[in-house]
This record gives sequence, structure tokens and C-alpha cells, in this order.
Amino acid sequence: MASKGKEAAAVASKKDAATPSNPRGIPYAPFVDKVEDYVTSRADVEPTLRSFQEMIAKYQFMEQNLQKRVAGLKDKLPDIQKTLDTVRFLKLRTDESDPIETTFELNPTLYAKAEIPPTDEVYLWLGANVMLAYPIDEAETMLDSKHQAAKQSLSNCEEDLDFLREQITTMEVAVARVYNWDVVQKRKEKDEEEKSKGKGKGKEQDTPGG
Repeated sequence: MASKGKEAAAVASKKDAATPSNPRGIPYAPFVDKVEDYVTSRADVEPTLRSFQEMIAKYQFMEQNLQKRVAGLKDKLPDIQKTLDTVRFLKLRTDESDPIETTFELNPTLYAKAEIPPTDEVYLWLGANVMLAYPIDEAETMLDSKHQAAKQSLSNCEEDLDFLREQITTMEVAVARVYNWDVVQKRKEKDEEEKSKGKGKGKEQDTPGG
């Protein structure tokens, strides 16, 4: 029985090795059309179900990580767009002579007034308390590239989330099919056992002097 279980696991691993993946390398879940391709006896049911549950857990772990990343990108994109719009506005005023009066945020509840003269240079936060000066054209190019990359990343993440949900559903169906197959096998074994008992009783009754 144990050797058959190992053989079934080997077959499953070969199937997994040949399984294609999506563009980001997330593997497709195996579609269980015939349960007999994965289990040959009831002894194979438990390890097969355990293997499928582990696959579901991996998909769910990836799903959770992607959900966090999507949330982060959705927070990040408006900030990049706002900064890009500001740089483009300043670029339009490089030939002006008069400064513009504006307010800038010191913290979520505190703003200060400032006068901004025409400029061909801007300072951008790069993270980790690092700020660098950029020529305004270079800043616009960098921010536009960063914004496009973030939008593409968000699109990929949302596509991957849909893909993962499909794979989780596929694996849940696979678990249900293996479980149902096991229930049917139990029922068959029970029926055969009852039939054999019935035949045994019939022979005892037919024995002379019984």
C-alpha cells in the first residue's frame, strides 16, 4: 500500500513538473478529470488530499501577499500622479518671471504658505529619507516612467489575483472529487462486506443438522 502511495505521489509530481504557469510563473492547478489518475486505492486518498490542501495553502499565501501589494500600489499611484502633475505645472512656468503663491503640507493637519519662483530644477523624495535634485525634464521623465511601471505592476497583480482565485477553485473541486471518490469506495466495500456475511449465514443455515 505504501509503495502505491509513493507511486501516486511520483505521478502527481511529474504532472506538476509538466504543468504550465502564467506569465509571472504561478503554476496552473492540476485539473482532476479522473480521480483514478491520482489515487489507485483508498490508501492513496489521505496523502493525495494532503498534497492538494498544501497546494491550496500555497495559492492562498500568494493571494494574501498580492492583496497587500495591490493595496500598496493603489496608495502609491495617486501620490506619483500628484507629483508628476506638479512637476509638469512647474515646467510650464519656467519662462514666467513672477513667483506663484501656494500652500504645502507639513503634516496631515498643518499647511504653510510658500512662494515658488520659476525653476528648472526640482527635489524629489526617493525614500529612506533621501531627497535628490533633478532637472525638471529629467524629473518628469523619471516620474512618468515610475507611474507607468506602477500601473503595469498593479494590472499584473490584479490579473494574478484572478488567476489565483481560479486555481484555488480548481483545487477545491479536486479535493471534493477525491473525497467523494473515497466515500463511494467505502460504500462499495461495506456493500461487499455485507454480501459476504449474508452468503456465510446462508451456508450455515444449509448445513445438515444446523
